Amino acid sequence: MTVLKTSARNFVAHKGRMALSAVAVLLSVAFVCGTLVFTDTMNTTFDKLFAASSADVTVSPKAAGGDDQGPRTGRPEALPASAVQQVTKADGVKSAEGVVVSLSVTVVNSDNKKMGSDSGAPTVAGNWTTTDLKSMEITSGHAPRGPTEVMVDADTADKHGLKLGDELRTIAVTGDITAKISGVASFKMTNPGATVVYFDTATAQRQLLGKPDTFTHIAVTAEQGVSDTRLKQQVAGVLDGAAGGPYKLQTAKEAADSGREELGSFLDVMKYAMLGFAGIAFLVGIFLIVNTFSMLVTQRTREIGLMRAIGSSRKQVNRGVLVEALLLGVVGSVLGVGAGVGLAVGLMKLMGSMGMELSTKDLTVAWTTPVVGLALGIIVTVVAAYVPARRAGKVSPMAALRDAGTPADGRAGWIRAGIGLVLTGAGGALLYVTTQADKASEGSLFLGGGVVLTLIGFIVIGPLLAGGVVRVISAVVLRMFGPVGRMAERNALRNPRRTGATGAALMIGLALVACLSVVGSSMVASATEELDRSVGADFIVQSGQGGPIVPKAEKALRATPGIEHFTSYKAIEARLTSPDGRTQTKDLAAADPTYAQDLRRETVAGELSAAYGKNAMSVGSDYAEQHGVKVGDTMTVAFKGGETAKLRIAAITSDESNVGKGAMYTNITTAAQYLPADRVPPNVIMFAKAVDGKEKAAYAGLKKALAAYPTVTVQDQTDFKQSLKDEVGQLLNIVYGLLALAIIVAVLGVVNTLALSVVERTREIGLMRAIGLSRRQLRRMIRLESVVIALFGALLGLGLGMGWGTTAQKLLALEGLGVLEIPWSTILTVFVGSAFVGLFAALVPAFRAGRMNVLNAIATE
Repeated sequence: MTVLKTSARNFVAHKGRMALSAVAVLLSVAFVCGTLVFTDTMNTTFDKLFAASSADVTVSPKAAGGDDQGPRTGRPEALPASAVQQVTKADGVKSAEGVVVSLSVTVVNSDNKKMGSDSGAPTVAGNWTTTDLKSMEITSGHAPRGPTEVMVDADTADKHGLKLGDELRTIAVTGDITAKISGVASFKMTNPGATVVYFDTATAQRQLLGKPDTFTHIAVTAEQGVSDTRLKQQVAGVLDGAAGGPYKLQTAKEAADSGREELGSFLDVMKYAMLGFAGIAFLVGIFLIVNTFSMLVTQRTREIGLMRAIGSSRKQVNRGVLVEALLLGVVGSVLGVGAGVGLAVGLMKLMGSMGMELSTKDLTVAWTTPVVGLALGIIVTVVAAYVPARRAGKVSPMAALRDAGTPADGRAGWIRAGIGLVLTGAGGALLYVTTQADKASEGSLFLGGGVVLTLIGFIVIGPLLAGGVVRVISAVVLRMFGPVGRMAERNALRNPRRTGATGAALMIGLALVACLSVVGSSMVASATEELDRSVGADFIVQSGQGGPIVPKAEKALRATPGIEHFTSYKAIEARLTSPDGRTQTKDLAAADPTYAQDLRRETVAGELSAAYGKNAMSVGSDYAEQHGVKVGDTMTVAFKGGETAKLRIAAITSDESNVGKGAMYTNITTAAQYLPADRVPPNVIMFAKAVDGKEKAAYAGLKKALAAYPTVTVQDQTDFKQSLKDEVGQLLNIVYGLLALAIIVAVLGVVNTLALSVVERTREIGLMRAIGLSRRQLRRMIRLESVVIALFGALLGLGLGMGWGTTAQKLLALEGLGVLEIPWSTILTVFVGSAFVGLFAALVPAFRAGRMNVLNAIATE
């Protein structure tokens, strides 16, 4: 109890010195709790939506899988309307209703502006049914009554300023519907951002499915007292072949679970990625906490010595420091849990601005969230304080006679240096082994080990590196500042362990930034080089949603003058049986023969042009090697939804290049003869070659032709390269944003180290002021010390990160991305930016040092 009281008193007495450490714990815990609350809230929102929109039993085509809305063909899998009549005959059925739903649509207004969300939420088109009344209600106008009327959801109407009578155009592979808004329907629960339009049943069947008397599924409602499970059994009994036949039956719970499972895989990736960045922030925070308690122990050396002299045991002193750490962890974690809820609300608002609406009414704080946050924050803080606590326990009673604030040991231990060198060497060896790997999957294991070992090695060896690196940086940066610069250098070198730990915190975040910059730049450079070498077409046409190019858009394109040829490209799912008898499902690239000109592929056997002959195809070299396939062999190809064909291998393409790697080519005409007309998918991409000298006019003409189809884009090679660069850049910016948390915590570490260092050197500062050092010179000295520490961490981090990135690029080269590009502008910007970070971090400590009273400072014990 005495230890607890003493620790509580010390904690309160030094609360200002621990404030930044508490902030670091708060930020890290807040990121963890915010992530958990945000993803739990998304789960709650979608669970409510799935539960409200699911019928008691849903009947859908057996062929429909996770992508049952037909993103590949644009035609959802359908069942005959006669099945509805069959279902109504089952015992326990109150009602059965045919439903049409398609996700492969684009909705635009009269100005051809897309109405969909930018957050990735789907655009849904279907028929208005009584089942929809479970989740929606008409709040304005009326349901659609014919092909010229459409109803839209209220959120979309509000967002885009739509009102009754406005015209909407719904673009689908099977039809292009222009209709006026007859009604607006509001969700009874939160709409996560989907754009929803409704048509009458006949219009939906004809325009969304391409044929009448079909539905995508049947919504079955049970009579009073009939359970969903029993209803499912009764419906299965009246449907021919329901057991293993053409239909799939799901109860409301099974349908909701299926939707939750599909959504869960996406949310899990997002959740664990964000938690990974939170883990990095915790790792950086450890250095801050270690430095804080190390400096506090050093400053209280005399006090601890007195406690030992009057009878306190080592264990009691040790326990006292750990209790202070426990209090710090509790305070920081409790505040962090609260801040995490606020962060989750902020993320919800951010997603709302991007189109994914999440209501605070669904805010979900599971009991596990605060428990996880508190446990992580407290455990990390106490573990980080363990080494300083042990050091405090070793203070002898004789230390009471020593000046307070005198560091017990300012030199990095040789044992520590030796361990650091061994770890760094082992990590470097693994990175070298990575560069010699023959397969990316094997090399990635060595890369992971090398990254971890070199990171730990640099952290351990940091104090040893501080002596040399800081001197070099000081020679370049500080010497121009004369005696003040030399004093700043000596201050940074005074305690290499402290400088090393402070720099290491910044090093971790910047190492990841540098590594990802190198990888991203190398990927773009490799893809650009491959594009120049392989793509012969002038223009590339594709859907921005990754879906098919609708036939009407293709027709408009083909009417453009100045085009020498267009090349169609379709992805057709088929089950392939190789000569060795092994079978697997793959996509067959069905294209026009001109594709061989538009995408130049090297072959290891045969000619690619021959693969576009009658009943011919090509395979990739990796597939050929695995299955013993050679030119002249015959493949058995069972086209999904069509017939089985025997296709001759006419060419084997090289898989050395990343463009088209593993693709299997055949002629569209060959594929079409084995598929029903309605099973031949639309193009997923098209290529165009302009007539010589008419490239600019053709490009303008293609842009004009696609003006009415905003999701379909045409790009020349320059545009395509820029879009690739932008996509990688956007991804990197997201990662950099998440890494910013770790860098912020590292900056807090620099601020805290300087602030505590100023307190530690109070008497020294007073003496320097007494012999003539001005306030301005004092503040400059502290700022320069901060800049050196920041540049030290940046130099280590950027060097380490470039090493990781260069090694990772060697693995990418095995996948066809063989160009290494170091983004020197980014590296230099980050390095210079680190100097400004150091200046910023020193503002408050330098200001406080400059305001010290000289006489009081000299009198400080």
